[in-house]
Amino acid sequence: MEIALISPAKAHLFFLPAWSISLAITLAGIGVFGYLIARRLAPMRLAAPDRRFDNIPERIAKVLKIWLAQWRQPRYMAAGLLHIVIFAGFLCLSLRSIQMVILGVVDGFTIPGLSGAPGQIYLVLRQIMAMAVLIAALAAMYRRAVIKPARYAVPAKYGHDHTAEAVFVLGLISLLMISEGLFDASLTAAAQARGLPAENAVILTLPWIFEHLLHGVSVETLQTIHLAAYYIHDLAFFFFLCFLPLGKHFHVVTSFFNVFFMRLRKGDVKPVRYGVSDEELTELDSFGVKMLEDFTWKHILDFYSCADCGRCSDNCPANAVGRPLSPRFITIKARDLIFRRYPVFQHNKEQPEEGPLIGGIYSEDEIWSCTTCGACEEECPLGIEYINKMVDLRRGMIDEGNVPPSLQKPLKALEKRGNPWGKMEKKRGAWARDKAFAAELAVKSVEDGDSADTLYFVDSITSYDDRMQRIAQATARVLAAAGVDFAILGKEEKDCGHEVRRFGEELLFQDLRDHNTEMIRESGARRIITADPHTYNALLKDYEGLPPVEHISQLIARKVHEGDLRLKPVDDPGKVYVYHDPCYLGRHNGLYDDPRAALDAVPGLRRVEMARNRDRSFCCGGGGLMLFYEPEEEQRMGVLRVQMAAEAGANVIVTACPFCLVNIEDAIKVAGLEDTMEAMDLAELIDGRLADQPDAATFSEAHDTNKDTQTSMGD
Repeated sequence: MEIALISPAKAHLFFLPAWSISLAITLAGIGVFGYLIARRLAPMRLAAPDRRFDNIPERIAKVLKIWLAQWRQPRYMAAGLLHIVIFAGFLCLSLRSIQMVILGVVDGFTIPGLSGAPGQIYLVLRQIMAMAVLIAALAAMYRRAVIKPARYAVPAKYGHDHTAEAVFVLGLISLLMISEGLFDASLTAAAQARGLPAENAVILTLPWIFEHLLHGVSVETLQTIHLAAYYIHDLAFFFFLCFLPLGKHFHVVTSFFNVFFMRLRKGDVKPVRYGVSDEELTELDSFGVKMLEDFTWKHILDFYSCADCGRCSDNCPANAVGRPLSPRFITIKARDLIFRRYPVFQHNKEQPEEGPLIGGIYSEDEIWSCTTCGACEEECPLGIEYINKMVDLRRGMIDEGNVPPSLQKPLKALEKRGNPWGKMEKKRGAWARDKAFAAELAVKSVEDGDSADTLYFVDSITSYDDRMQRIAQATARVLAAAGVDFAILGKEEKDCGHEVRRFGEELLFQDLRDHNTEMIRESGARRIITADPHTYNALLKDYEGLPPVEHISQLIARKVHEGDLRLKPVDDPGKVYVYHDPCYLGRHNGLYDDPRAALDAVPGLRRVEMARNRDRSFCCGGGGLMLFYEPEEEQRMGVLRVQMAAEAGANVIVTACPFCLVNIEDAIKVAGLEDTMEAMDLAELIDGRLADQPDAATFSEAHDTNKDTQTSMGD
């Protein structure tokens, strides 16, 4: 049978069978790639253990959604769509690339299952995808080299700009698309010149364009173009493969695995060391992360997987206000350190001396600046985690006695008195004993021997801060109005330890947790209510063996829906309300709808949304011990948040977190908006709109009537 052109597997180059050259390129490419991967695995083998083989079905679902479906990419629409096209083309054309590699050795090779009709469908699909990838690659090159979005910039203190590497890789991708198109088009043009059957290219694709350009070219020249295109593609393919582990584009290889092993449970904190029980922690010689190898193997994989897209830092509130923290460079600096300590092209019997991470690639203020809000993790399209790294680095500093001066006093007070202000334990329930309030509502207290079906866990800031005590009183009135039988622990309660743990004081956290757990169990309560998202998160994620926990916003939304809470209209219909999502209620626990449902249940209330809302909410900057920390910053996070509310047209900011309220009220003053803006807690708003609120005399009677008919949490 007459052939249009000699295939690469049957041609001769430099007096050698071309198949032998193709085979040599393939073996060399695979060998070098395998060597590079082995070298990159070296620090992972030396890293700390990490347990990531649990919940396999859920992990597979994450891979399908976040990796395969590229779920988070469109959050940055222009760049996201370009990446989706290139990624989809990568998946589609990988089969063709494998086929072309084998075609250099085996004449006429076809991927099993891609002959006949399926092969024709795939032919059309790959030609369309190749053209789409080329256009997307060229557009991405233009964005990186000409438009240069600010999030791609690299300050001089963090190293060199990565634009050149990005453009180079996009150029390689373009070369692969062009060489493949030339390979196909030259064969088709030769077949047409010889009068042989030829595959028709899809209009406006690369083979179609090249067919028209090659029309009338001699068969001999087409033969040369055919072989040249093949070997350009072959060499570019293996060069690209081996180049990936050398820089930021290593994520092309690691992203699948990084998403599979990504953090599944938001809001929690990893153990100090996997495989070491709480009782064995005191036997450890060292706590936390101090040296590179103290990171877990998953965190090393995180460093390899960073695409340097800048989305994390672009959404980091600490970075936005000029604190010395950029999550992007937490990863990049660690990756650069790995590349220095574990070079791929030299084998030093002794690794170069490296000092500790703090004072080396990281500064103290950089690590303390993180509010653990989770915005970076929410935005990352590859499942990279930061909070556990920050907590581990803080554990290492705490273990070395390296504690910021402003945090030393509250930490000592927490150890001694169970609250960061160092106030007497007996004053923890003073808000409930206030004369005016107590005359209105008698709150049960476990310290007085009372018991109840529901325990209201107040926590430190709401118990001791004069302004926040109004949240406690409002919460109590809402609970009473809803017919909830509740009590507080009073002096038996200690700080929940949420921020203590996230600031690296693991042993102090465990003391607080163990005490509270014992008191909660002894109270006999069957469920827990709190108005503090940090407490809510701690009791859910950091404690074990407790009754079900509910945030007050959940109870309000449920009771309003069931008709147990009736609300009267707003007093001033001209006010415009906006809800600020607290980080540990929203991003970390997914509670977005209940607070909004509670607000929308108030007749006549006009509500708007800030531009940054729900999972893109902007941190107030005041989580727990951050109220005591004095960071270097150009502007307060709360001020930026208040400005966002003003831009949305609101004059009342409602939140559901005492820490947020502290910072937002302070920010309103700093921004000079006292006359035009106010802030309040959700519980305060609902308390002020209660209809038919029972008084102190009728509350106990109402409780006795309703006790047996209360629904369980979550119904």
